[in-house]
Amino acid sequence: MPHRAIAWLFPLLLAGAAAGAETPEALKLYVFDCGAIRFDDVASFGLSNQETPVRELFVPCYLIEHGSGDDVRRLLFDAGLPPDIAGQGEVEPEPGMRLAYARSLEDQLADLGLAPADVELVAFSHLHFDHVGSANLFAASTLLIQAPDFEAGFDDPDPRLFPMPLYAALKESPRVLLNGDHDVFGDGRVRLISAPGHTPGHQTLLLDLEETGPVLLSGDLYHFRESRALRRVPVFNSDADQTLASMTRIEALLEAEGATLWIEHDKALADTLRKAPAFYR
Repeated sequence: MPHRAIAWLFPLLLAGAAAGAETPEALKLYVFDCGAIRFDDVASFGLSNQETPVRELFVPCYLIEHGSGDDVRRLLFDAGLPPDIAGQGEVEPEPGMRLAYARSLEDQLADLGLAPADVELVAFSHLHFDHVGSANLFAASTLLIQAPDFEAGFDDPDPRLFPMPLYAALKESPRVLLNGDHDVFGDGRVRLISAPGHTPGHQTLLLDLEETGPVLLSGDLYHFRESRALRRVPVFNSDADQTLASMTRIEALLEAEGATLWIEHDKALADTLRKAPAFYR
């Protein structure tokens, strides 16, 4: 074949190959401001007050959209502080702890034209009060939960750690009980990663975002940057050894995936993030 013919044909061959290639589904991550927690003392997190100046924790909720148009599927990861706190100013549930929550998750979803009924799947890093505040709104969604956390949270739970009234409506929800990592949409781009220790079935979420790159949402594997740097375990974790093993596993996964860790409660990080209705892709 003459050289000129090859030069003319080559772009067409490339175009045909691209057309035949499988296009990945669109993926979006929305970050919602679901409150703040302020502490006078951080000793219960395994840190001394001299080791970190941080006293305020950010409380996020996340919405992941997979696909587009009529084929979009949605996953809510973590549900923030209880909605009855929203708009109430600063609330002090116990000495040394203050809560604030400007606008409820439900109102923030409405900014996107969405209601809880539009969310097909829900998963929580764990069932502590600052991660399941609005959980009852999603009783019609399918719950993705590690089996040990379902058992700890629904079978005679310790009310100091598992505030069942905040998520009781999910007890009869459709659910998938997990025993390890889980590929949420089946294409490897949204994966629940088992990381027990903070609670028996604590889990994180790994996202493969096309423009932003891989991001891992920490749950409460770490609360502070110093928790990570010093490998400190909160005194209220269910299993310290399990927590340390999960830290080791997650750090190896971050390196293998080239992923960025978002410590969910890190206010300094949160202050730099785009909040919904903006999103990451």
